[in-house]
Amino acid sequence: VQLVESGGGLVQAGGFLRLSCATSDLTFGRGFLGWFRQSPGAEREFVAAMPPSGRSKYYADSVKGRFTISFDNAKDTVFLQMNNLKAEDTAVYYCAVGPTVSGRGYSSRRAYEYWGQGTQVTVSS
Repeated sequence: VQLVESGGGLVQAGGFLRLSCATSDLTFGRGFLGWFRQSPGAEREFVAAMPPSGRSKYYADSVKGRFTISFDNAKDTVFLQMNNLKAEDTAVYYCAVGPTVSGRGYSSRRAYEYWGQGTQVTVSS
């Protein structure tokens, strides 16, 4: 499975961005698709996740109500719509695929097997 993120950039606080993660060889219908982020000197942290079916979506408290994860099954692309961005959202954002993720494991970065290269998001205040 290969993952390629795009859509990052520089935006003012209050603005929006939409990140995309193009996937290949995504033949399984189980597990989770996730977004994580990492700021300098910090651990990589959970942002959002969903199963490919889209029957449920999960978010970190810090982004709930502002970010939306979605999956276009026809294009095999995962999206992260980010609205009302804040300076503290500045980070490198990674998409991830975890074919064996289940239950509450969706928020653990160690549960994901495949990762993209990351895309930088910078929010100026």
